[in-house]
Amino acid sequence: MIALFDLDGTILPWDTQKLFCHYVITRHPLRRLFLLAYVPLTPFASTLGSEGLKRVFLSFLWKMERHEIEEYARAFAAEWVAKSAWPEMLARINQHKKNGDLTVLVSASPEAYVREIGKILGFDLSYGTVIDFPDKGGLPIFPDLINNKGHNKVLRLREELDQSHFANDGTLQQAHGYTDSRADLPMLSLCQTATVVNPSKKLLAIAEDKGWEIIRLPRPWKNKIHRFLLRIKIVLGF
Repeated sequence: MIALFDLDGTILPWDTQKLFCHYVITRHPLRRLFLLAYVPLTPFASTLGSEGLKRVFLSFLWKMERHEIEEYARAFAAEWVAKSAWPEMLARINQHKKNGDLTVLVSASPEAYVREIGKILGFDLSYGTVIDFPDKGGLPIFPDLINNKGHNKVLRLREELDQSHFANDGTLQQAHGYTDSRADLPMLSLCQTATVVNPSKKLLAIAEDKGWEIIRLPRPWKNKIHRFLLRIKIVLGF
């Protein structure tokens, strides 16, 4: 069997991009200023798209060189994963490993730390959003990237996995997917079975219709306002 896992909201409750931002900004407080371009653009998320907004958000890494970002990615993964991941999801990952399944972490978060998280959790393969680093110098303020989200996850899996894993109809043979988001429905279309974590009403309806497993895990916020305030606090490094 192949087990496909989303990361943010599935293995842990947080948006890891914001956690990584927090990790970097607490060590470089002046980098908070780079986020001034991000905040006023958030109301235009639908126009910019998730890829465009992600490019703007990553401005906090402006002028950092690849080796610096990779060093922070390793340290961030080592510090945050163990204390942030849901024990129930870690148990799921470990059970798949014990069963001899191929475990694949497929996230829209930056691949620099997704791969480090994958190593720590014991995934066989880990894929995230690939950021285009220049040959020389630091990262541009709005870096080019390929957002590993939605159908792009399917394209990445088709590109990376051995073709022997795919059936004639294009689906994966004996695959189970884990997610918390409707954005992963293209990825789940490759699977025979799935588990949804803390689904929205729309995802819940889809899961019930398809007979998918539904699990609810505790989250560290009481309501949407509390979640918003926690996110702001994290992003600003407080």
